[in-house]
Amino acid sequence: MRPMLVVGAIILALGAFLLIRGGTFTTRRDVLKVGDVKISADSKESLPPWLGWVAVAAGGALLVSGLRKRAA
Repeated sequence: MRPMLVVGAIILALGAFLLIRGGTFTTRRDVLKVGDVKISADSKESLPPWLGWVAVAAGGALLVSGLRKRAA
């Protein structure tokens, strides 16, 4: 199989997963620092839905491009 088809399928699947399940990541930031004592807070951030749509479109474009090269 051509690498472009494989990469396109993986990106497409990742984008579909993001659209269906959503994605989150955790960030840690320092809230208070006094001497050696440091207090930090974790906050959960979610990935925007447009990121899933971009991944689906890019994966689809790679799949179509890989199929066109193969047919030619």
